Formats: sequence, C-alpha cells, structure tokens
Amino acid sequence: MAKCPKKEPDWLMISALQHYAYCPRQFALIHIEQAWADNFFTAHGNLLHERVDSYESEQRGDIRYERSVAVRSNALQIRGKLDLLEVEGGSAKKYYPVEYKRGKPKQEPWDKIQLCAQALCLEEMRDTTIESGAMWYWQVRKREHVPFDEELRGITLQMIKEAHSLLMSGQTPEPIADQKRCKACSLNDLCEPAVFRRDHSSAYIEGIFSDPTRSESNGD
Repeated sequence: MAKCPKKEPDWLMISALQHYAYCPRQFALIHIEQAWADNFFTAHGNLLHERVDSYESEQRGDIRYERSVAVRSNALQIRGKLDLLEVEGGSAKKYYPVEYKRGKPKQEPWDKIQLCAQALCLEEMRDTTIESGAMWYWQVRKREHVPFDEELRGITLQMIKEAHSLLMSGQTPEPIADQKRCKACSLNDLCEPAVFRRDHSSAYIEGIFSDPTRSESNGD
C-alpha cells in the first residue's frame, strides 16, 4: 500500500504575530482571506524597511552588524526576517536583535511580541540564550530596550499558539471591542467593523422583540 505524502507543517510568519496581537480579525483578513490594503502608515513603514533591508553586514570594533537576517523555529513553526542583529564577542557570542518600526513606543506588547519571537528563533538556531533586544521607532528616533523576561516569553508563546489555531481553523473572527484600533488599521474599509457591529446590534434588538416569552411576560 502506498504511503500518503507527509503534510508540510503550517508555518507562520513572525510579522503575522504582530497582526494577531493587534487584532485577530486583521490577522485573519490578511493571512486567511489574503486581503491587504496600503494606507499612509503601511506605505511609510515599507519605505523605512527598504532603507533598513540592505543585506550588508559590517564590523565596528567587537560588534558585527547583520541586516535582514532570516530566522526560523522548527519547534514553533514560525519564520521571518530580522531587521538587524548585533553580534558581540568572539567564541562566546552575545546576540542583540533590533526591529524597526515607523511609529512610536506603545504601552501594548504588540511589537515586542514580534521581536521576542525573532529571539526565540535565534535561540533555537544558534543554541544560545538571548536576554534582550531593542525596538527602534522612526517617530522618536531612538531605541527602546526590550528584556525577554518570562512574562513576555509567555505572552509570545501564547500568541503563537493562538495564531496557529486561528490559521488552521480558516475562519475570520468578529471585530474586537476596542474601536480605537480600527481607525489606524489599513484594512478598515475592507473589514467594515462599524457595519458589522451595527448589523449585530440590529439582530439583537430584533431578537428581543420577536421572542414570544418576552411578550407574555409583559402581559401582551
């Protein structure tokens, strides 16, 4: 009897984790429905990464700077590209990943999750432990130091698990409750979260008034 070919693992792009952490519906529209739309923010971000993605490495003293580094984790089935990796030292190397973003530092861990996932890949690939990295934000023109502590690692692993699960389901979830995030989303017009929420509100109201138990309890 012929054996069935082994199914390739469902790999997840590391950049998709930022999409999922920001909004699972956005993640599904991009990575399940293959929808995308550029706005000013994404266009500016693309321009920034064009400048960063030179693929040229350089040595300054004891530190080597590697750009556009491909990373992957077979254990987590994630892969992607790291903007900048600083490698310090000789035989006992220290690695310091840096991710570039167009905006400014955020209270939410969306960007840090992406950076931590890159570090997890590097740890597996180079058999090492990475204690921290940095986010570089265009709007403030400076780095934000990011420790890879247990809390961030736990959140990152949870996001990877949930994103894989949603990708395998093939289903697009409802809009998130936080409407402020929708305004800056490049998929706002395609997603139409306001219309979706309004449709559900109408259905809820219609359901109340069409429920016979309610009319009886009101004495009608």
